[in-house]
Amino acid sequence: MAGKRALVILSKGAEEMETVIPVDIMRRAGIAVTVAGLTGKEPVQCSRNVVICPDASLEEASTQGPYDVVLLPGGMPGAQNLAESAAVKQVLKDQDARKGLIAAICAGPTALLAHGIGYGSTVTTHPAMKEKMMAGDHYKYSEARVQKDGHYITSRGPGTSFEFALTIVEELLGAEVAAQVKAPLVMKD
Repeated sequence: MAGKRALVILSKGAEEMETVIPVDIMRRAGIAVTVAGLTGKEPVQCSRNVVICPDASLEEASTQGPYDVVLLPGGMPGAQNLAESAAVKQVLKDQDARKGLIAAICAGPTALLAHGIGYGSTVTTHPAMKEKMMAGDHYKYSEARVQKDGHYITSRGPGTSFEFALTIVEELLGAEVAAQVKAPLVMKD
């Protein structure tokens, strides 16, 4: 259950649950997770005023790749900050070029759109982001709670964070490990 690495990019205004739940689930599975602050290593205020301390700056973390998965939380203005960042674009382009797993939840997939990542694939987003995501017909849209297409995994919002994270674990480490992580969480089936 070891050897896999994840990069979670955290920006001001990120959705707390969409950040912490995947980080927690992946760490429970033995994935080495780096929470990287978009603008540095300073504590980041999230969308509901929860403050999260990054493990490293994105600048620092991006030199320590490659990662098995790069994850983009949603939340506003967090997702907008990711969409406007040249550093995020470079990380995503590098990950995409080597077909590394890219995961984005809620409004997070709009950063994929902004950076030209995954065009032609099927995605899902928070319902409020559907129209924005579909502008320009770059993607096919799914109403699924979690959508996997090739090396892209997208999801809908805070309420799908557990399923999203477990899908990442299953993709990286297999169904058996995902089931072992899920069992003690007392999730509804």
